[in-house]
Amino acid sequence: MSDAYLALEDGRVIEARGRAPGRTRGELVFTTAYTGYEESLTDPSYEEQVLTFSYPLIGNYGVREERFESDRVHPRAAISHEFTEDVVEWLEAENVPAIDHIDTRDLVTSIREEGAMKCGIAVGEDVTPEDAKAELEECKGMSEHVDIGERVSTVEHTTYGDGDTDVALVDCGAKMSIVESLVERNATVHVLPYDTTPEELAAVDPDLLFISNGPGDPANFEAAQELVEEHVGEVPIAGICLGQQVVARALGGTTEKMDFGHRGVNQPVRDLDSGRVVMTTQNHGYTVGEPGDELDVKQVNVNDGTAEGLANDELDVITRQYHPEAHPGPHDSLDFFDDVLAMTASGQHVVADD
Repeated sequence: MSDAYLALEDGRVIEARGRAPGRTRGELVFTTAYTGYEESLTDPSYEEQVLTFSYPLIGNYGVREERFESDRVHPRAAISHEFTEDVVEWLEAENVPAIDHIDTRDLVTSIREEGAMKCGIAVGEDVTPEDAKAELEECKGMSEHVDIGERVSTVEHTTYGDGDTDVALVDCGAKMSIVESLVERNATVHVLPYDTTPEELAAVDPDLLFISNGPGDPANFEAAQELVEEHVGEVPIAGICLGQQVVARALGGTTEKMDFGHRGVNQPVRDLDSGRVVMTTQNHGYTVGEPGDELDVKQVNVNDGTAEGLANDELDVITRQYHPEAHPGPHDSLDFFDDVLAMTASGQHVVADD
């Protein structure tokens, strides 16, 4: 009898080696990255999901806290072909169940063919397939948490840096490397809760409004959408990942759930103006369907044509669906942060308190 079981929505139950004990459930997703496991496990965008690593050995270079994107592990469980002891000890300390000794590449292929699926995991002494199946059944009965922003956002206004440009970063589940990328470019970054009101934003009086990445459905982040609606045209606006989706919805666009999302560090993106193709890091399960009348599609995914970059030059709006901060991933798009901050140099922007 195995000490770990993974029950899948397609009816399979997979035996595995248990590495960190526990029982849990969630949406099964994956990453194809072969480095950056510390960044992936601490990325708030994986909140409430079960993360599968397609690369067979996770933990090659240990675990170092300075690489973390947040203060905790966000996936509900982690799956690999093989975890090193360093990673196992970390996940055990975080009370995150972990399993390995399964064919994760086959598992990822199943997700790509059938779409993201729900799963249940049971790890520990004397667990049975029925325990994993019970977790799966509970997961099937759960709807997506509309309050997921509360689980990943800061609870209070926190300031980083002391630069010339004041950036209001609405934290919908922000990666710390986004903050660091802005601070490195001489910005003062005000990290604000996901439910910040227009009045609270006005107290910051930022030169730039930035909507961060985050987990789940962008429709759940109504307060961030309201900030964009209230202040578009008054202050430059930028967004990354979920931030692009929120901005698009605020300006008349639509969003939709993808079959299995874009996940990994090798997603090709074409810039429509220059024709240049860059490799990007991505982690999202939703995308912009229609951008609406106010936004132009500037970049597209080479594989499926989905919108990867939106802009309105007159309104000073620019967004990216991928992660230009590149933690982990290629550095092809780091200039995005230069372009964002350049919008603030065109004049004084004042957020009015109505």
